[in-house]
Amino acid sequence: MTTGANAVHGDADIAHIGSLVADPARARILLALGDGRALPASVLADEAGVAASTASAHLGKLVDGALLKVEPHGRHRYFRVAGPEVAELIEALARLSPPAQIRSLRQGTKAQAVRFARTCYDHLAGVLGTSLMSAMIERELLAGGDGVFDPESADDDRLASPGFDVDYRLTRRGVRELSAFGIEFGAMPRRRPLIRYCVDWSEQRHHLAGALGAALAQRMFELGWVRRARRSRAVHLTEEGRDGLRDTFGVELKGRTSR
Repeated sequence: MTTGANAVHGDADIAHIGSLVADPARARILLALGDGRALPASVLADEAGVAASTASAHLGKLVDGALLKVEPHGRHRYFRVAGPEVAELIEALARLSPPAQIRSLRQGTKAQAVRFARTCYDHLAGVLGTSLMSAMIERELLAGGDGVFDPESADDDRLASPGFDVDYRLTRRGVRELSAFGIEFGAMPRRRPLIRYCVDWSEQRHHLAGALGAALAQRMFELGWVRRARRSRAVHLTEEGRDGLRDTFGVELKGRTSR
């Protein structure tokens, strides 16, 4: 058998990744980290519903499997997804999966909040994310697609190259209005695509990803339009955010806001 630098590898071993995700506790850990945050093992143990020692074993397997990475902060270790491709995997699996059974009022409230507004790695998703992208298309800040997920189309939303099948483009009006909103295009990372999209698992529509999606989310956090939930990957829309979305992008969102 050939080893070392000249080793010959076979096809991708997706069963290895499948075995890591298949455990319910590890799946809950991955879902909790799908928004790109770094969380300590104690919080992840609570999210997974397991003892601290059990959570530690699960986290070790996820790190060894290159799905998570560890960041030491003083005496504590924090965990986050290893990169945007892991967040994309989580979203893709969520899109294909049946909804989890709700067993309590607390679970139902949390699930509703996650579906309304959350972050998908570093950009906005849920009703908030898809409504924002739809408004940007309607106001001609983006062109090239309609925001609708159409798996039956011959051209759009193929399984290959997710996020690139629909050719969304930033318009001149988009550059002008988003710059006025506070988006600094010159400060964006050059190696990252400006515009990508994800098929939102809960809304089955497109939400904006890429460097622009991340910049929009960051700007809304800076303005206090949205705030992260303490123990969930949901984000809460503030009253300022609801008014700002309406006045700036024409997005009308109903629902409970936080102060």
